[in-house]
Amino acid sequence: MTDSLRFACTGCGKCCTGHHVPLTLDEARHWAADAGQVVVLIEAFVTDGPGMPLEQREHVMRRSHPVRCGAGEVRAAVTFAAFNPGRCRNLDDNDLCTIYDRRPLVCRIYPVEINPHIPLRPASKDCPPQAWQQGPELIHGTQLLDTGLQALVHASRQADRNDIAAKVRICQALGMTTSALKGNGFTAYLPDMGAFAAALAQLPEDGGAAWTLHVEDQALGASLQEYGLHITREPPLYYAFIGF
Repeated sequence: MTDSLRFACTGCGKCCTGHHVPLTLDEARHWAADAGQVVVLIEAFVTDGPGMPLEQREHVMRRSHPVRCGAGEVRAAVTFAAFNPGRCRNLDDNDLCTIYDRRPLVCRIYPVEINPHIPLRPASKDCPPQAWQQGPELIHGTQLLDTGLQALVHASRQADRNDIAAKVRICQALGMTTSALKGNGFTAYLPDMGAFAAALAQLPEDGGAAWTLHVEDQALGASLQEYGLHITREPPLYYAFIGF
């Protein structure tokens, strides 16, 4: 990081290739209506226990929701994301976005980070070097200077908080109730999009489903069981475990 960071998009299209783009609930509805695939990423933590980064407590608490797990409770954080293992389906032959005027919030915000605890590092982005050598000053110190981007970042964080209870209910209705421990990995689901779209259209009630934590490390699993949590190490059949 430097004291000052400039940025101007070069239109290379690299940020639109090989990235799963987080979506708000409304954006997920549009993505499903456009015949796109959504990937569901889930992580959970114990309040003031394993998986809770204390320095991030306020942020992670506000974007998570309590769920029953064994004889205990965890807080689940759910991300609905556009599934883009290759080129985004909305890029044309010239690497231009065909839904530019209604592109997701995260696309509008890029390359700025949504998580307030993650600094913007050019080396972690796909943009070519010249993108960081031109354009207006974007960040000075830790301050984001663009007021329009500030508003979009706030809107994205607020949507995370507003949507989380509904996202959890959708996961429960579709049987996506195994989570990874925050900081240890994610569980990833590719739901049937017909069922997913139906759940988005008419949000299900909270049925109080029981959740499970997928933890492959035996010692970590044993420590979580002390909280009365239900743990599995079985190879997943309906989801992928993405460990860190």
